[in-house]
Amino acid sequence: MQNNKAHKKELPDKLYFKIGEVSEIAGLPSYVLRFWESEFSKINPTRTPSGQRLYRKSDIDLILKIKHLLYEKKFTIQGARKYLTSEYREKKATLLIKVVDEIRSELVQIRDLLD
Repeated sequence: MQNNKAHKKELPDKLYFKIGEVSEIAGLPSYVLRFWESEFSKINPTRTPSGQRLYRKSDIDLILKIKHLLYEKKFTIQGARKYLTSEYREKKATLLIKVVDEIRSELVQIRDLLD
């Protein structure tokens, strides 16, 4: 995934990117990006009133990750979708455990203050 980090550093400091810019950054044709939108619900660019797609940096990161899974790791689209879903669930579970641990620690501190 070194390439993703290299691309990340090269991204201009702006909020939104047009499909042509994303196409150039990812090294993919625009039609592939549009197709992936239909296959991966997490790729959800904002639309201008005229219908032009505007991608965020997080969208570009996801596109680069999908490209890595499909082209380098040889995942199928369905396999990549399952992998990303399980990765998301793992991150969410880890975050929830961390939050619960912090709350537990704060409750112990409050209990100790009341004793």
